[in-house]
Amino acid sequence: MKRELVIVIDFGGQYNQLVARRVRECNVYCEIYSYKTDLEKIKAMNPMGIILTGGPNSCYEVDSPTYKKELFELGIPVLGLCYGAQLMMHVLGGKVELSDVKEYGKTEVLVDKKDSKIFENVSEKTICWMSHTDYISKLAPGFEVTAHTANCPVAAAEDVEHGLYAIQYHPEVLHSVEGTKMLSNFVLGVCGCAGDWRMDSFVEESIKQIREKVGNGKVLCALSGGVDSSVAAVLLSKAVGDQLTCVFVDHGLLRKNEGDEVEAVFGPEGSYDLNFIRVNAQQRFYDKLAGVTEPEKKRKIIGEEFIRVFEEEAKKIGAVDFLVQGTIYPDVVESGLGGESAVIKSHHNVGGLPDYVDFKEIIEPLRDLFKDEVRKAGLELGIPERLVFRQPFPGPGLGIRIIGEVTEKKVKIVQDADAIYREEMDKAGMNKTVGQYFAALTNMRSVGVMGDFRTYDYAVALRAVNTIDFMTAEAAEVPYEVLNKVMNRIINEVTGVNRVMYDLTSKPPGTIEFE
Repeated sequence: MKRELVIVIDFGGQYNQLVARRVRECNVYCEIYSYKTDLEKIKAMNPMGIILTGGPNSCYEVDSPTYKKELFELGIPVLGLCYGAQLMMHVLGGKVELSDVKEYGKTEVLVDKKDSKIFENVSEKTICWMSHTDYISKLAPGFEVTAHTANCPVAAAEDVEHGLYAIQYHPEVLHSVEGTKMLSNFVLGVCGCAGDWRMDSFVEESIKQIREKVGNGKVLCALSGGVDSSVAAVLLSKAVGDQLTCVFVDHGLLRKNEGDEVEAVFGPEGSYDLNFIRVNAQQRFYDKLAGVTEPEKKRKIIGEEFIRVFEEEAKKIGAVDFLVQGTIYPDVVESGLGGESAVIKSHHNVGGLPDYVDFKEIIEPLRDLFKDEVRKAGLELGIPERLVFRQPFPGPGLGIRIIGEVTEKKVKIVQDADAIYREEMDKAGMNKTVGQYFAALTNMRSVGVMGDFRTYDYAVALRAVNTIDFMTAEAAEVPYEVLNKVMNRIINEVTGVNRVMYDLTSKPPGTIEFE
C-alpha cells in the first residue's frame, strides 16, 4: 500500500511541528520542509496536500521568506496558515497590509460560508487563536471570504476551483477549539487522504530505513534509561540485532537509585538483549563541572563529555560506524535547528554536540516525534507501560535542575528531595493526571529555624506541569495537602534544605526545566 503524504512548508513559525503533529493525528503521514526546498523536489514527492506555516515576517517586505507562484498551480491542494495565508494572497495578486488593530490570543471567528469543506461540522461561531499584525486587505482573484472576526475581515478564504485555502489564525494550537477538525477537513475532505497511517507504520518504516542505512555496520546507542533513549534502543535492536551495543553512562546526575534501576531493566539480567555496558563516570563529570555556573556552559560540558565517553567505549568495542540518540522534536526546536527558531537551550544530543565526533553518522530515529508519539511507538514495540510512561528526564540530568555550580553534595540534596516528591505525587494518583513533575535545587539560601537553632540552607523548588507536546505547558494544580506533606518530608528528611517552594510559571515564558 502506497503511503499518502502531506507536506508542511516551514516559513519560520514556532508551530511548524504542531501542524505536522495534527496531520499525523488524522492518521496521515506528514513531513516538514523549509521554504527553501526546490519546487521540483516537492513535485517528485507527489504529496496529497501542502500546508504553509506561519512565520514572524511580513510577506510584502523584500527579504521575507516566499515561494514561487508555480507552487499554487500544481493541482495539489494548498492550505496557508497565518503567514502562509498572507503569502498565498500576496503571491497570487491580493494585498496584505499592516493592520490598525492587532489580534492576539483567543478570538471569536464567525463562519460566513457554512458549506465550505474546511468548516464542515464546525460551529458558526468558534474560538480560534489569532496572532498577527498584518491582515489581508484584498483577496487574490478567484477567492471568496469564508470567515471573519470583529477586527479581521478575512479570517479565512478559499478558491475551491484551484484547491487553495487560506486561514489567518492558528488551527493547530489547542486554544483553537475546533482547529483540529478544520485541519482534518482539509487533509481528509479536501486532499482526499484515506487516513490509514498508524504508528505501527512509522515503526515498520523506521526499522526498514535503519537496516538499509546501517547495513553490516556496528551501532552504539546512547542509553540513558529515559523514555526516548529506551524507545530508540529497542527500535534499533529490532532493526539490527547484535550489531547494536548500548552504553549507559552513569554521570552521577541521575535520579535517586536510577543507575541501578536502568541496569536492572536493560542489563544482562533484564528483558532485552541490548549488549548493555554501564560506565560509572560520576567523578569525571563532577570534576568537569566544578566552578561552572552558567547553564549553557554546563549543558555543553555534559554533552561533550557524553560524546567523549561514547568514543572511548567505541574504541574498546572496535570500529563503530553509527551513534544512536533518542533526540525528539522539542529538543530540536529548543536547540534552534530546523527553521528560524532562536536557541532556547542546547541539548546534549542536538545543539550541544562537540565539533568533532568519531562516528560515521548519527542516527536519530525519533527526531520528528513529540513525547506522546514516542510513547505510542514504545507501546508498538512492546515496551512495558511502566517504562513507556515513566517521568521524563533530561539528558543533562540533575545538572540542569541544580541552579549554579553542580557539586556531589547538591546532587544528593536534589536526589533525595525529588524522590520524596515523586513518591508522594504517585501515592496521591497525580502520576495519572500530571504531565511531568520534579524537584529542583535553587541557588538561594535563606535563614530558617529548626528546633532552637538558626539554619542557613537551600530552598527546593517543586515543579509540576500539564502538557501534551512539551512545547507549551501550564503549572498543574497540585492539592495543598499533597504539597504540604512533601514540604514537611523534605525539610525533615533532607539535610541542607529549610525552605520549599512551588513554581507556578507556564511555558512560555518559562521552560519546563530550570536551566
